[in-house]
Amino acid sequence: MESTPDPVDWRVAERVATRVANRGGPDLGEGTRRRLEEDFAALSPVAEGLVEQSTGLKSLEGRAQAEVTDRAGWVRANLRSFRRLLRPILERASADGRLTRNLPGALGAGARAAAGAELGVVLGWMSTRVLGQYDLLFAEGPDSPGDTVYYVGPNVVSLERRHGFPPDEFRLWIAVHELTHRAQFTGVPWMRQHFLGLVDEGVSLATPNAKEIVAALKRVATDVRAGRNPLSEAGLVGVLASAEQLETLRSIQALMSLLEGHGDITMNRAARDRIPGADRFAKTLQKRRESATPIVRLFQQLIGLEAKMRQYQEGERFVEDVERAGGPSLLARVWEDPGNLPNLDEIRKPALWVARVNGRALELA
Repeated sequence: MESTPDPVDWRVAERVATRVANRGGPDLGEGTRRRLEEDFAALSPVAEGLVEQSTGLKSLEGRAQAEVTDRAGWVRANLRSFRRLLRPILERASADGRLTRNLPGALGAGARAAAGAELGVVLGWMSTRVLGQYDLLFAEGPDSPGDTVYYVGPNVVSLERRHGFPPDEFRLWIAVHELTHRAQFTGVPWMRQHFLGLVDEGVSLATPNAKEIVAALKRVATDVRAGRNPLSEAGLVGVLASAEQLETLRSIQALMSLLEGHGDITMNRAARDRIPGADRFAKTLQKRRESATPIVRLFQQLIGLEAKMRQYQEGERFVEDVERAGGPSLLARVWEDPGNLPNLDEIRKPALWVARVNGRALELA
């Protein structure tokens, strides 16, 4: 059976993303890059120890590998991730001719190039913002754990120079956040497969369909007439999602809110005595997230980044409220079982989660 071509021209995506990424930002000399590599290699095990001490989560996969990359390297790594995520829908399309017929013109050369250009703009812009990223999805196989944490050198150095951050403190602070994410996925035995399962489910449900697109546009019109922002929940992806996809998307959003909020709180707590500037770093990055021009805000909404920013805030409030209700031992119950993960309503109203989990504990007793 003839395989279905990728819906994205990946070469165009990489070319456009690299061009966008290379606008601005410091050029790292060999000495600066080498110092970054040495610092993050030395700070990663320190950060892992601080994370374990603060959260009780210990990676079951040994030590993480720190890799300093430039913006173009970060783009290439994420393009590999996107290709992996699109694999399920392409396999379904190849196996079912009806699905292929539901992609009118979407796989033509022009459309694939346009999709590549759009993805390239998004990734290129994001590569100018991200400081670090735990390598969860970049692994070649679904059963091979990600051991690499990426640090985007030009962005780290740019912030340090602009705000006068002490490099040793700022780099440890970033490492704690990324190593918290690694501990979440490799220290909770079921978390990696659960997350990847949700992502694969959301992608595999995608069957581009003209009726669904028309229905989505009608929902947008209804939201606008009612004074609601149709992009506020999950950007353009959420607008075009089917009801089934939207449910999966909400599960992913709830999980990411928990993980990001937990990561931010751990970053600010775990090394407070080692990083005197932690509060300043946090306030500066929060201001950086919020200080966007109207055009940039619209772009952030379209790609769902504004929703991601809200994930940090909602996740932090969830963690804080749960700990106020029952201390760290109650929060630790989220790592016991997928059934204990909060849904999106519970993220926004933690009392609902506390009541459900406490009730579940009584039932199990």
